[in-house]
Amino acid sequence: MTATETHIYEAHPTIVALSSAPGRAGVAVVRVSGPRVRFVLETVAGVIPPPRVATLRRLSDGKGMAVDTALVLFFAAPASFTGEDVAEFHVHGSRAVLAELLAILTVLPGVKLAEAGEFTRRAFEAGKLDLAAVEGLADLIDSETEWQRKQALRQMDGALGFVAKRWRGELIEAMSLLAAELDFSDEGDVAGPLQDQALALAGGVLSSLREALGSFTMGERVREGFVVVLAGPPNAGKSSLLNALARREVAIVSPIAGTTRDALEVRLDLEGLPVILVDTAGLRDSIDPIEAEGVKRARALVERADLVLSLRGIDSDTYRIEQEASTLAVATKSDLGGEALAGERAISVKTGEGIPDLLAEIVARLRDLGQTEPALLTRERHRVAVSDAVAALERAVTADHCQGELLAEDIRLAVVALERLVGRIDVEDVLDQLFAGFCIGK
Repeated sequence: MTATETHIYEAHPTIVALSSAPGRAGVAVVRVSGPRVRFVLETVAGVIPPPRVATLRRLSDGKGMAVDTALVLFFAAPASFTGEDVAEFHVHGSRAVLAELLAILTVLPGVKLAEAGEFTRRAFEAGKLDLAAVEGLADLIDSETEWQRKQALRQMDGALGFVAKRWRGELIEAMSLLAAELDFSDEGDVAGPLQDQALALAGGVLSSLREALGSFTMGERVREGFVVVLAGPPNAGKSSLLNALARREVAIVSPIAGTTRDALEVRLDLEGLPVILVDTAGLRDSIDPIEAEGVKRARALVERADLVLSLRGIDSDTYRIEQEASTLAVATKSDLGGEALAGERAISVKTGEGIPDLLAEIVARLRDLGQTEPALLTRERHRVAVSDAVAALERAVTADHCQGELLAEDIRLAVVALERLVGRIDVEDVLDQLFAGFCIGK
């Protein structure tokens, strides 16, 4: 290599990493991206395959020592995930094969192991993905339920970026109308109430932003999980129900009152909905400081829950939690022969009676919390950016003055907020944290 080439490769090295899950597998994928991909292919595979054509090749260390037989793929820049030349080696998923191949690749000049999220960061920097799409990709990798998958896939496909681009375009048009009125009002070809047209455009965007903001709670819940709290007096069957719904022994079940002292969480997939089911300490007054702290935490969880299952044993006194969150009254231990009260669902963990109907009711209640379509805003960062844009546009639309300069400035601030939303500006403080959450090789 010449000195110039060496400088280029050191400044922007070619990266390599295992892109499939680590460990023993039938097939593993090693991905390479950067300016030295063609050199890597010629050295290891002996050929640069036609772009996007899977080619079976014998991989070697460049000295004739065979490593494995693999399918080799080449994606020429800019038509690749990162916008650079990219190669993929689909090899047998043996730890020995992977260790040897990575060792061979990383000793080549200008090639290094990728850091977490480095492939995706290069895609972002090349304009292949905006920041919202990158976040959608991260959420898709982490998705565990059908609703999470749908919402993340919509984000990754650029739904938020597309809408934000439309919002921004309409606001820039509004700014141009205000500028025309300010600068060229004496020209003959500039006529009509331009300020009114500009404010009408801003008002339309404001209405759309408010609608998107209303979907945030649902989007965040789908991404993070709906919180369903099991609450009630001691020995109401909370831990038994938690174990039954989790289908494993999560909580200790005992006839001794006050066994549960702290909150226990289980993540469930209920018909595609991500649910965090929380068992809490029995709600009662206690002189035991540890139990009292558990009760305090239980009451706090009840206040924050999306749905509270208010439990009581069917053979015990009447009990009902009254609070603002959605509440579903449940009478447990129906196998003991007691009577459920009006509005209660009778269940028995022992016999399974009423459990399917209870699960169906939980799903129905959670679905009623929001819209059926995936939300546009799914992260706190999205909410803050859109809220800033809404505040700026509200100032402009409700202003009781006709000063075009001030109106244009408020609209400009809304545009800046939307540019933060998709990562056009002011994202360096977000990028490191976001990409660090990716697995190596993505």
